[in-house]
Amino acid sequence: MTDPASCGRPARYVADLPQPPRMLVMGVVNVTPDSFSDGGSWFETSDAIAHGLQLVAEGADLVDVGGESTRPGAQRPSVDEELRRVIPVVRELAAAGAVVSIDTMRATVAEQALAAGARLVNDVSGGLADPNMLDVVAAAEVPIVLMHWRGHSDRMQELTRYDDVVTDVIAELRPRIDAAVAAGVRPDRIAIDPGLGFAKTWDHNWTLLGRMREIVAMDFPVLLAASRKTFLGVLLSDPRTGERRPPAGRDAATDALTVPAALDRAWCVRVHTVPATLDAVHVAARLGEEYQKAGR
Repeated sequence: MTDPASCGRPARYVADLPQPPRMLVMGVVNVTPDSFSDGGSWFETSDAIAHGLQLVAEGADLVDVGGESTRPGAQRPSVDEELRRVIPVVRELAAAGAVVSIDTMRATVAEQALAAGARLVNDVSGGLADPNMLDVVAAAEVPIVLMHWRGHSDRMQELTRYDDVVTDVIAELRPRIDAAVAAGVRPDRIAIDPGLGFAKTWDHNWTLLGRMREIVAMDFPVLLAASRKTFLGVLLSDPRTGERRPPAGRDAATDALTVPAALDRAWCVRVHTVPATLDAVHVAARLGEEYQKAGR
């Protein structure tokens, strides 16, 4: 669905998901022992459920539940272990009324999570890691986020060569969109993600952010997942020691990126902490109204 409103609001929305008059906020629930961002804080099922409910109470439009760390070098859990981690969390959050996204590259996990109440599949491989993923999503008639991806975490940082990172990311996303549509996924149920931090150098991430409007111009809702990522830690390194800012100290920088993303009309931002991000989204939506009046 196209929204003709001013900058500060999404250029497009995803069908069958919330459509507030502003960019959406997706809260992260990592049910992993080795996440780069929160170090396994929500690995226990009860803790993950409580955290998801807290994110919703704070205003998250969606909660993204994942059981596999995708930090560089991470090893994949078994399918059974991933299912053990995420399905009880998805079931309880969905039963409580949360709009749940399942963050997985495995069709089996996606299928069972959808049966447990998830309403969106967030596949960071763009459907490449599991050949059955797009068929599962099409059969379930649910939306999917297709991220730009070149390989699993154990080797993705070897795959960072681009002629022009924005042009190449766009060119590599288009076949994933075509594959999803060919599998039977409705185009208005497809969102895209440029994959910040995945097979990207620090400079690539900044280039993608600076040229976000080119990605939004693909005419699919854009999910931006910059929260706490290492390129922010590098930017905020201690000037005396060179030590990178740790993940928990990158939230303010994450929130700072939210405003330009919203003004560039991205659909959703995926973050670890919600309240300040939601404030930034509201500021951007209101500022966008003034930009529109001024013809900017």
